[in-house]
Amino acid sequence: MHARPPQLLPEHAAFQTCEVRWVRHWNEHLFSFAIERPASFRFRSGEFVMLGLEGEGGKPLMRAYSIASPTWSDELEFLSIKVPDGPLTSRLQSIRQGDQLYLSKKPTGTLVSDALLPGKRLFMLSTGTGLAPFLSIARDPDIYDAFSQVVIVHSTRRVSDLAYHDELTAQLAGDPLVADQALLQFHYIPTVTREPFRTSGRIGELIENGWLFQPPVSGERALNPETDRVMLCGSNEMIRDFAAMLERHGFDEGSNAKPGTFVLERAFVG
Repeated sequence: MHARPPQLLPEHAAFQTCEVRWVRHWNEHLFSFAIERPASFRFRSGEFVMLGLEGEGGKPLMRAYSIASPTWSDELEFLSIKVPDGPLTSRLQSIRQGDQLYLSKKPTGTLVSDALLPGKRLFMLSTGTGLAPFLSIARDPDIYDAFSQVVIVHSTRRVSDLAYHDELTAQLAGDPLVADQALLQFHYIPTVTREPFRTSGRIGELIENGWLFQPPVSGERALNPETDRVMLCGSNEMIRDFAAMLERHGFDEGSNAKPGTFVLERAFVG
């Protein structure tokens, strides 16, 4: 049986081509992959890029993907769902090491610490592949200088959907830039909604009943706009519901131009 030759893309003026370094399939509908990082490519933790393949008529078929790797890495890592009939993901899930992808030349986004006012606790609330930008932020040394506690909450339907569940703490423990601070300041809270797990329930429920704020998270057992900052990334429904809830509790949405007490990424909101 012959190995499939790498897929090469024609040059395109608006995008650069990058080689796929590796691909990991978490389950039947979730996978991660990494591409080489162009030498001139710079980004802030939490930003996204346009990524894709050649479409019909030679026109690139692109979609926004949050960068999951830290800003200092020599590769760009992404987390994606598999959509059988999706225009891009139906093909993207079949990529292999050595293939090429189109990459936009400039990252952007509002899911960055620059869009937040100073605070004490940072809560990064995610569902599904919304975890991706927070993997980058959690390995940013500046975030541990800005906040005394850094909390990632990741909600999925099934246990197997908890991508990076076993790797996240180990990655931080082995990170030369944040290991010491993360040991004291970082907290990872996975929760599953449709299967038995040590933590079950939607994020909203964990906030309402105070479970989210029990040790090792310290401080007030509720979200306080005076001291807490929140980042949101997930489904359209999750973003809308949480943004409305936060605003009811006195939080205001921030942006790069005007920092606030919570941020979300509107590029993914329908």
